Parts: sequence; structure tokens; C-alpha cells
Amino acid sequence: MKKKFLGLAAAGAMLLTLAGCAGGGTSAGSSEGPKAADQLVVGFSQVGSESGWRTANTTDIQAAFKDAGIELKFSDAQQKQENQIKAIRSYIQQGVDVIAFSPVVETGWDAVLNEAKAANIPVVLTDRAVDSADDSLYESFLGSDFVEEGKKAGEWVLEEYKDSTEPVKIIQLEGTTGAAPAIDRAEGFADAIKGDDKFEVVASQTGDFTRAGGKQVTEALLKSNPDANLIYAHNDDMALGAIEAIEAAGLKPGVDIKIVSVDAVKDGMQALADGKINFIVECSPLLGKQLVDIVNQINEGETPEKRIITEETTFTKDQAAEALPTRQY
Repeated sequence: MKKKFLGLAAAGAMLLTLAGCAGGGTSAGSSEGPKAADQLVVGFSQVGSESGWRTANTTDIQAAFKDAGIELKFSDAQQKQENQIKAIRSYIQQGVDVIAFSPVVETGWDAVLNEAKAANIPVVLTDRAVDSADDSLYESFLGSDFVEEGKKAGEWVLEEYKDSTEPVKIIQLEGTTGAAPAIDRAEGFADAIKGDDKFEVVASQTGDFTRAGGKQVTEALLKSNPDANLIYAHNDDMALGAIEAIEAAGLKPGVDIKIVSVDAVKDGMQALADGKINFIVECSPLLGKQLVDIVNQINEGETPEKRIITEETTFTKDQAAEALPTRQY
């Protein structure tokens, strides 16, 4: 009986070894101990390059991993979920140590994330969240509180128009349909202004976070809402596009139609300093060092915090002018 038990144990050990090989090698933070930095491989799938914010985010992440001596495999999804899923599956096949990605949209990730989990490859979400009932599918989510960003934008609107007795008609330029920042920034803004019935969002349409989209949508919405008082843009690039549309209509942005935006990239901050945007809520793209820290924690066998919120502020015209000379993005 003892001999039979030892034989079964040996067979079990062999099966475990084979299963480990099938999983694509030893993942970071495994029972075999941490890897050296130059042995780590991280696969990163980016949303795309739809805005100045996204470009700064990509540059910062690539620089942080280069500085840390960690190999970063990078893919650009061009704002298509199917491209991200394909990239993640490729990283799984390659047996990378950690997969990180910024989801194009919130839903539709469970299948591929379960594949990563089965391969024992930890996943980190950056900038954007996924909508899944199973939060064991990812190790950590690093990014901004988008609801809070929308709330800050709404609170500025409340303060700006606190003495007004006239209706305030608002055009909302939404981010990509289904994307976490678009959903959450709309929610936070709506919650902030809902207590005062003089505020009305008369039109709300996606501009896909792009300058061209912001311009096109604003042109159309201004024709159907010529008496609009304010534009709330989910990012600076759409706000910059809106400025072009407002000027083309013979109006003065920041005066005839006020603009509140989210991001605080250099072009947006310059427009704020110039008085063409009235208020910006910061959303920092500089997530690289924090992402490297999370990867190192996983490699050391530690458990990173499930939700890591980046620290951010807001800017008025004068504050933008002061911050611009040393702005990193």
C-alpha cells in the first residue's frame, strides 16, 4: 500500500510539472521565487493614440519600464476591443509574467481574463476598469476616480452659475461609448448638478475622445441648440475640437459658450490659460512608475492593493498659466 501511494504521489508531481509547462513557464511571484528585473516580461495593451493624454500615457509607461530594466511588449488596439483581446491572447501564448491593459470598453472581458487566470498570468488594469462580477480576474486596478472627476466638473458649474436665475443649457461631449471614463464622468457630473433644475443637459453625444470628433459633434449640436450656454467635454481633445467649432460659428469660446473639461494636457491647459476653456479637472496619464511598482510587488509574491487611485487636482485660468512652464504632458 505504501509503495502504491508513493507511485501515485510521483505521478501527481509529474502532472503538476507538465501543467506548469503548459502554462507557458514560471510567472512572476511564483513559488520558485522572484525573478530578476531583466528576466521579467510584461505585456501591455494600450487603447490607442486617440488623444494627447493617451500619447503621454504610453510614453510614460514605456519610459518607466525601460528605466526599471523590465522588458515591455506593447500593442496598440486602435480603440478596438477585438484587437485588445487578440493581444492579450498573444501574451498568454508567449507566457509573459504579467499582463497589463487599459480596456477600450468595460464589458466583454471575462472569457479572455479567465484564460489568463488559467495560465497563472496576473492581470493589472490601468486607467480604465472592467465590469465583471469576478474581481479575481485581475490583481489590481490603477487609475483615476472618473466619477469624482465628473463630480468636480459639476461642482464648478454649480459655483459658476450660483447667482444665475436663467436656465443653463449644457451640451455634453461624451467619450467612447461603453468606456469607463465616459460612463463615470457622465454619472459624476449628472449627480453634481441634479439638485438644481436650472441646469439642463440639452444634448449628449460621443466624440470618441478625439479632437476631430469633438469638433464634428459640436458643429452639429450647436445648430440644433444655438442657445447652449456651456459645453462639458469628457476630455481636453474634444474640448479643443469644440473650440474650433465655436469659433467657426462666429462665437467666442470661454465667453459666449463656457467650457469645462477633463485631462489637463498641455494643449488643454494652454487653452485654459488663454481663456478659451474655463475649468479643467486633472486626470494624470503618468502611471508608469506606479505600474512598475505593482509588477514588482507581484514578482515578490506580494499582493498589491486592489484599487489604487491616482492623486489629481483641478485648474483655473491663473493656475493653468502658472503650471504650464513645468508641465510634463
